[in-house]
Amino acid sequence: MAARGTFSKEGIEAMRKTHELLSRFWHEEDGAAAAEYALLLAVIAAGLAVAAGTLGSAISNAMDNASNCIHEGPNCSP
Repeated sequence: MAARGTFSKEGIEAMRKTHELLSRFWHEEDGAAAAEYALLLAVIAAGLAVAAGTLGSAISNAMDNASNCIHEGPNCSP
């Protein structure tokens, strides 16, 4: 583990690769490639939205169950 305020070699390499990828994307002049990236970004965003909604519902249900068990006492069956 790297000391606080320093980066590991793996972290630096990952940042370099990310920078190269973003730099190529930024300077890309091929419209088809840009459209593909936009489509990929849209799919990822939709997946994250679905996951967030599902996770939110699961957390809400768990909190409701916990609240019901608190009110019902030792006879609770979640």
